[in-house]
Amino acid sequence: MPHGWLILDKPLGLGSTQGVSAAKRALRTGGYGKAKVGHGGTLDPLATGVLPIAIGEATKLAGRMLDSDKVYDFTIRFGEQTDTLDAEGTTIATSDVRPTAAQLAAVLPRFTGPIAQVPPAYSALKVDGQRAYDLARAGQDVVLATRQVTIHRLTHIAPPGDEALEQATLTAHVSKGTYIRSLARDIALALGTVGYVTFLRRTKAGPFALDRAITLDKLDEIAKARSLEHSLLPLGAGLDDIPALALDPDQAGALRQGRVLAGIAADDGQAFALLDGTPVALVEVEQGSVRVVRGFNL
Repeated sequence: MPHGWLILDKPLGLGSTQGVSAAKRALRTGGYGKAKVGHGGTLDPLATGVLPIAIGEATKLAGRMLDSDKVYDFTIRFGEQTDTLDAEGTTIATSDVRPTAAQLAAVLPRFTGPIAQVPPAYSALKVDGQRAYDLARAGQDVVLATRQVTIHRLTHIAPPGDEALEQATLTAHVSKGTYIRSLARDIALALGTVGYVTFLRRTKAGPFALDRAITLDKLDEIAKARSLEHSLLPLGAGLDDIPALALDPDQAGALRQGRVLAGIAADDGQAFALLDGTPVALVEVEQGSVRVVRGFNL
C-alpha cells in the first residue's frame, strides 16, 4: 500500500471531495486496494490548481496542511458584485467606477500584513450548526464574524498606469483562513467601486506547487499503468519545513510504544523522526524531551 502525497491540478467544477474520490478510484484501478485518502485544503469547485491528496499514513498530516500558507492567482472584475462574490452568483450591486492600475497599486499595501476580514456569506463556515452557504441559499441574512488573517504578499503584475481597468489579475500569498473572494470584494470597495472574482487558481499549498501537480487525465493514465507510486511524493514531503531527527532502533521502538525520549540533543519545536530514512513520527521536542505528535505505522 502506498503512503504519500498525490498533488492534483484540480480542474474547474470539481470539488475537493470529488478529488479525493478520484484518488480512491485510481488506487482501485491500479490494484492497490483500499487506503485512507484525504485532502490537505478545500478548494472551491470554481477554483483550479493545487489540491494535495494525502494517501495512507500521509492522512495523519492532512490537518497540518490545512494550517499552511497558500498562494493564489485571481482576477477581479470591477463594476459588479454578486452575492457569492464569484461568477456563479446573482448581481447585487453595480458601479460605473473603474480604477486605474496606479490606483490599484496604491491600495494594495492596505491589504498586506495582518488584516481583518469578513468571510463570504456563501462559505462552508458554520452558523449555529448549519453551513453558511445553506442559510444564504435559503434566503437568510448571514453575518459572519470578522477574522484575523495575514496577507504575506499581494501583487498586481501590470505596471501602474492611467488606463481604466475592467479587471485585474493579482497574486496573493496568504495565511490559513483567508478568503480570496472577500479580499477581492474589499479591494474593489477600497477603490470606490465593487467587484467579484472571475478566475481563481491555487498555485501553491504549503510546500506543494503546480510543478508537481498532475491532471485527472494523467491520474487515470498512471492508474491504468499501475505506476501510481511513481507519481507520489513521499510522506515527508509535507514536512519539509521542519528538521529531521535521526533515531537509533531503541529510540524508534520507544516512540512507537508512545514513550517519551529524554536527553535528546535537538532544538525545541516540531521535528520529523526517522529510522534509517523510514518515517517514525512527527514529534515535539522540548528541553531535550521528545514526545509523539503523530506516529506512522510503516
